[in-house]
Amino acid sequence: MCSVGDSFNLDISELESDLYKCLDCSNEFKSMGKRVLCPTCHSKKVQKIEKEA
Repeated sequence: MCSVGDSFNLDISELESDLYKCLDCSNEFKSMGKRVLCPTCHSKKVQKIEKEA
């Protein structure tokens, strides 16, 4: 195995995620990325929920 450079640590909990609501099953969940799917019913019909200040 060949490796270049040092290893790195990535804590997923530190990444910014957005809150979404599924328009089919009403599930609310956190996700990130461009193609968000509901983890419960796998629907593409999701709406981003604005964070309250």
